[in-house]
Amino acid sequence: MTRLSHTFGCGSLTLAGTLDTAPGTTGLLIVSGGNEIRSGAFGGQADMAARIARAGFPVFRFDRRGIGDSEGENRGFRHSAKDIACAVDAFRAMTPQLARVVAFGNCDAASALMLASGTGCDGLVLSNPWTIEQDDGGGAVDDTPPPAAIRARYLEKLKNPREVMRLLGGGVNLGKLARGIAHALRPPPPPSSLAQDMAAGLASFTGSVRILVATADRTAQVFQAAWDRDDPRICRCEGAGHAYVEPEHRTWLEAQILKSLRA
Repeated sequence: MTRLSHTFGCGSLTLAGTLDTAPGTTGLLIVSGGNEIRSGAFGGQADMAARIARAGFPVFRFDRRGIGDSEGENRGFRHSAKDIACAVDAFRAMTPQLARVVAFGNCDAASALMLASGTGCDGLVLSNPWTIEQDDGGGAVDDTPPPAAIRARYLEKLKNPREVMRLLGGGVNLGKLARGIAHALRPPPPPSSLAQDMAAGLASFTGSVRILVATADRTAQVFQAAWDRDDPRICRCEGAGHAYVEPEHRTWLEAQILKSLRA
């Protein structure tokens, strides 16, 4: 495996990417979430790319416009379809043996791939898609966890004898508890317009799709409240957080990606 730095065009702009070479005919495109550079949070994406490449699959990561080493204005994930399409084209040009490209994105990178209908890709691995509407300042319109997430949290607490003793001993704010129970009993909110747009975009994608859900992650909990929980494409990692930082959760994540690459 060799790691190579590349630049490629996106209209009149130059974007930066990194290729981990491998002989496989299926490659992985990693789309960064948020405003992360292509190394990802604390280098996690770079480490994962190396491991996937050692398994025989070339991996390409890139900085979208206005991020990291790439030129242009950062217009956010909703406007990144062109960046993704250009990255796919560059990946194919640099790795001519490729017959398939599978894209992986976590959080709003997953949302970007859904909104873009997986532009240019043959398969998608979508992790903890972001479905929370934001105001003009970029803040969440409603950052209260969905009722289903609150119910799950309370049920988990009731399984813990220490939490039960804390409740019986008066160590719980009863007013806060009452407000939480009231919210937990509400019906689920209607899907956000963002979630609806993502569903519409994904519906027009004809390739393979795997949706990953980290059950302890609030972003994933909000997504599940807005999505069909019985969607057969969903795979759940019990107890995992948003970035799969625990070794067993990271191993699970990479196993899911490899399944899509080998399909």
